[in-house]
Amino acid sequence: MMSNAKHKQAGVSMLEVLVAILVLSLGLLGLGGLQATGLRNSYSAYLRAQAAQFAFDMTDRMRANRQAAIAGSYDLAMNASAPTGTNLPDKDRAEWLALLGNLPGGDGSISVSNNGTTRIVVQWNDRRSATDQTEAATLSTTQLVVDTRI
Repeated sequence: MMSNAKHKQAGVSMLEVLVAILVLSLGLLGLGGLQATGLRNSYSAYLRAQAAQFAFDMTDRMRANRQAAIAGSYDLAMNASAPTGTNLPDKDRAEWLALLGNLPGGDGSISVSNNGTTRIVVQWNDRRSATDQTEAATLSTTQLVVDTRI
């Protein structure tokens, strides 16, 4: 009678091993998905940080040439071609647009309103994101009109 019970148990441990392998492989697939999502989000954050840095770079350039910035010499429309002039605002804008070329589909615009409020927009295509859309970072500041001299 005991030998009959042994035959009923044959192969059970093999089935347990197969179930354990299935559970482990599903877990590893989940970890792979998390890794891919983390990489995609990390790249999106990198692009956003680059865009913010580029916007602050242009703000610093405009502060260095405050009178020309307030006069509107730094204004730039989205999708505009790089200026070819030899004056400082044209050189700054051309260099800035070249920097934006480091972003995928990078472009930007600059506008200074009558009250001195500056609005800088940097946009790029975040094609690795889940939505594959154009992203934009906007920096608005009034620091160009503030006189920081003591």
